[in-house]
Amino acid sequence: MSEKIKDKTVFSLTEVMKSVQNTLTERYKSAFWVKAEMNKLNYYKHSGHCYPDLIEKQNGKIVAQIRAILWGDDYRRIDDLFRKTLNEPLKDGIKILFLAKIAFDASHGLTLRIFDIDPDYTLGDLEKEKQETIRKLRDEGIFANNKSLQMTVLPKRIAIISVETSKGYKDFLGKIDNNPWGYVFFHFLFPSVLQGDGIIKSITAQLRRIRSVKQHFDAVAIVRGGGGETGLASYNNYELAREIALFPLPVLTGIGHITNETITEMVAYRNLITPTDLADFFLQQFHNFAVPVRQAGQRLSNIVNRMLNSANTKFNAETKLFRSGIETVILKHQNHITLIADKLADKSAGVLREERLRLDSIEKNVANLDPKEVMRRGYSITIHNGKAVRKVSGLKADDTLQTILYEGNIISTIQTINKEKL
Repeated sequence: MSEKIKDKTVFSLTEVMKSVQNTLTERYKSAFWVKAEMNKLNYYKHSGHCYPDLIEKQNGKIVAQIRAILWGDDYRRIDDLFRKTLNEPLKDGIKILFLAKIAFDASHGLTLRIFDIDPDYTLGDLEKEKQETIRKLRDEGIFANNKSLQMTVLPKRIAIISVETSKGYKDFLGKIDNNPWGYVFFHFLFPSVLQGDGIIKSITAQLRRIRSVKQHFDAVAIVRGGGGETGLASYNNYELAREIALFPLPVLTGIGHITNETITEMVAYRNLITPTDLADFFLQQFHNFAVPVRQAGQRLSNIVNRMLNSANTKFNAETKLFRSGIETVILKHQNHITLIADKLADKSAGVLREERLRLDSIEKNVANLDPKEVMRRGYSITIHNGKAVRKVSGLKADDTLQTILYEGNIISTIQTINKEKL
């Protein structure tokens, strides 16, 4: 109730708020549809209720904003509908068409009570944003930049953007690290948020880290597993798609869904459905190199074997021909060789007989000169002082002489010496 203070009518704050409440209640009796951007969902897990911040922008500036209320039961129903229709949860940063009533409370002020949200409107808006992103990338001439890169023949150094604890990451590593062909890969994890809030900022930051050490890698793999079709809208973001399109290394994606290809996947060098498919792609690159090498090695081995077999056959034939030729020559000259051998034997025998006769004559002459033979014929040797006496000079009377005969020897003394020569 109002009161008078110095001739002024004064209302309490409660009265003013109540009047506003009555006015708004009278004016806005029914619910109405409103379009706005849900800047923040403000979900409170302990209560299950949401208090979204709703805004409207013009030329990038906020021109209107209000806090809304979305009770827990309504939130769960609407969130389920969004996941079925958009493959996306109700979340921050999306444009919505919602059914609401104005609610005013003296303690909490003006709010909008949300009863329902049309997912088809949001779906159309997301598709519109997606097409706008594609148009901008094409207008800039960078949409196919990453696809046009030349991947190294053996991409064995892989920078992986994923979550260390995710099943998709483990599946990817299990496939390439335990491959039965023994192909060896080097990989390094750059941890990133791949679902929920923060996808764009997190992946972009890791791509920039990899860019700074790009000389150590051959390719980038974005590996996301277990998320299905949910939470993919962020992969249509222009900034993220542009970062991938302009990346200096081939970027490959395996983010685990089948339909509704995102722009991130469109601009990537190659898009594979699952992390396992992505691992198979890298293994196939090794196959593409190894199989022709093995086949070339087999062909080379076959050629060498054929050449060796041919050379061996030719060698055996020439050896056989050579042996046959030698045998023919030997046979041809065998009689001649035998005749020469016989002549040589006869001539050798004659020479040997002549030499034998000559040796016999020499032996006879040598035997005749033997001192014993000479003394047997009547000759003797006279020795004085151990030396044979050849002349009388040096001898004198009374010297003792030894005379050696064929049979025995004589000791004598010189009485006289006759120096006359014979």
